[in-house]
Amino acid sequence: MGIQITPSILSADFADLAGEIARVPSADAIHVDVMDNHFVPNLTLGLPVVKAIRRATDKPLDIHLMITDPDRWAPAFAEAGAEGVTFHAEAATAPVGLARTLRGIGARAGLALRPASPIEPYADLITEFDKILIMTVEPGFGNQKFLDVTLPKIRRTRGLIGSSGATIALQVDGGISESTIDRVIEAGADVFVAGSAIYGAEDPDAMVRALRAHGER
Repeated sequence: MGIQITPSILSADFADLAGEIARVPSADAIHVDVMDNHFVPNLTLGLPVVKAIRRATDKPLDIHLMITDPDRWAPAFAEAGAEGVTFHAEAATAPVGLARTLRGIGARAGLALRPASPIEPYADLITEFDKILIMTVEPGFGNQKFLDVTLPKIRRTRGLIGSSGATIALQVDGGISESTIDRVIEAGADVFVAGSAIYGAEDPDAMVRALRAHGER
């Protein structure tokens, strides 16, 4: 299985999200950043908009919750039809219980970590998740510069996934472009969130294909 590219609509035109999603037909999923202006210093969109997006596309929805109290709010996003819901380890009170709830609803459960948060405290829990998301910028805003200091953590996470024997995706989010993706592929990631690199391109879908091609070399 090759790498997957999930465009982030954080960098899209919020006045025409259905149209913006239609511009990336080659995407493996659509990445939706939900921010509450508490866990991160930005406010984006919430459950009503996710429900509207679900009606507008058949693409898998990859929800990234950058919110406080995901234990309370995350299940509703799975119930709204999102194929994947990722919450932050730093915000969840009971990450394993929440992951099992999401899986019980039918969604893939993901655990996200800020750049400074180590993966090691979750090593014994890793098989409870379908995906580990390593933030490669500080969460909250798009169009940030990729943090190379996260590469060792990506490598360690890939090692833990390999040792577990489970099929767990390793996603990265932040500063992904044609100039950075090769380093992250080498470190072991296989699912890539890209926002400004895709929606800032003249042809967003061509950029999706170009990024994916880096994993086929």
